[in-house]
Amino acid sequence: MQKFKNYINGDFVNSKSGKSFTSIDPSNEKEFAEISLAEEFEVNSAVEAAYKAFHGEWSKILPSKRAKYLRAIGDQLKDKAELLGTIETKDTGKLFKETKFQANYIAEYYYYYAGLVDKIEGATLPIDKEDMHVFTTRVPVGVIAAIIPWNSQMFLTAVKLAPALAMGNTIVIKASEIAPTPLLEFSKLIDKVGLPKGVVNIITGYADTCSKILTSHPKINKIAFTGGVHTAKHIVRNSAENLSQVSLELGGKSPVVVFNDARKDNAINGIMASIFGAGGQSCIAGSRLYLQKNIYEEYIEELKTKAEAIKIGDPMSTTTQLGPLATLNQLQNIEDKIKQTLEQGGRIITGGNRVNDFKNGFYFEPTIIACDHHSLPAAENELFGPVLSVMKFTDEDEAIKLMNDNTFGLAAGIFTENNGIAMRVSKAVQAGVVFVNTYRLISPMAPFGGFKNSGYGRESGIEVMKDYSNIKTTWISTSKEPLSDPFNLR
Repeated sequence: MQKFKNYINGDFVNSKSGKSFTSIDPSNEKEFAEISLAEEFEVNSAVEAAYKAFHGEWSKILPSKRAKYLRAIGDQLKDKAELLGTIETKDTGKLFKETKFQANYIAEYYYYYAGLVDKIEGATLPIDKEDMHVFTTRVPVGVIAAIIPWNSQMFLTAVKLAPALAMGNTIVIKASEIAPTPLLEFSKLIDKVGLPKGVVNIITGYADTCSKILTSHPKINKIAFTGGVHTAKHIVRNSAENLSQVSLELGGKSPVVVFNDARKDNAINGIMASIFGAGGQSCIAGSRLYLQKNIYEEYIEELKTKAEAIKIGDPMSTTTQLGPLATLNQLQNIEDKIKQTLEQGGRIITGGNRVNDFKNGFYFEPTIIACDHHSLPAAENELFGPVLSVMKFTDEDEAIKLMNDNTFGLAAGIFTENNGIAMRVSKAVQAGVVFVNTYRLISPMAPFGGFKNSGYGRESGIEVMKDYSNIKTTWISTSKEPLSDPFNLR
């Protein structure tokens, strides 16, 4: 049994209460790690450490030095990619070949923001007043609370931590209690980099105590949250206590549309990647598929064949293509929604059941369901699993209408060889990220985020530096004369 502690003020600490909880390997349902449980004392300690560091040594460090720390974090990620990948796979069931790749690639986010550290500039304003020199500067927000879900942890941490540090903020990261060990292992890399104490703190605990105290804490200046809509509403309410800035990335029910003229091989691969990549446990999973009517049957047949050929098994194996779901709750929710969908007229094309080849583990078959409309439970709700709902459409206008008939607006996919269709549909679809003839890509240069119930604010890209800073306006009088009578308005 591996043991993990919280990381507060540069030290690895057990909970003051002595409480802990265990984490389960979803591939075999065995407990593999014991984690110290952060509660009110640990949350307060972490915030105080971050607050003290922000107003102390960290505020005096030159931008170039911050850049060196960021590059060092990137170097550590590359050096420890295999270790981090192994732990993340063990805790979440995500394929090792993907977790290892991500740990390597996510280093690029730290390098990217290291390069931006000394390029955030203010402006001199052409002010409409005589004898005044007025300029703006960007200053850090303060103490950041970053709440990270269990999926894609290295990515979802990097898009918060890297710009926060680059801009000169300090941070308290709350790892998901569902699978916290990758981030607690990551804290060891942070410690090795040698950042001043308190600049980065990583804790984990239950949402109803740990997250609630953290997001309403009076010394928190910004909350960056990735997770579900229900939790986000609580966080927004909590933020009223400290009037902190908030950014939310809340997942989606992303539509993928395939037109008659699409390159079939490319579109099929894109569809497979969109929903069966990472076992469908991705916020941008393309779980709603719309096929133009006269290609519907041929695509359904090929998708069925490919889904049934997916190799399910041990996520640590390099030949496995689909591992387990992360939690039993996910599996049970998927089963429940599929049952409701079938009762309301949905038809199973393939899958729809737990995998019987394994005695243990949260394995679920790659599933395709034919739906007459997208108001069916499987087509309407974010399932976070390998479940694809497929529907027909007639023309471009109907495709746009169906894609936008969605409470979410995170991602969308469009497959067509007609540039006019691609441009019109990508412009019309209400989604923060649109993929044309491709799917499921990220980059440190590309902003990421959604519309509607998918949240607000963006992560990645240069613009996010503004979200981790405040703008300060400075007025300097250059006049030789004293100020005039205050009642004589200038």
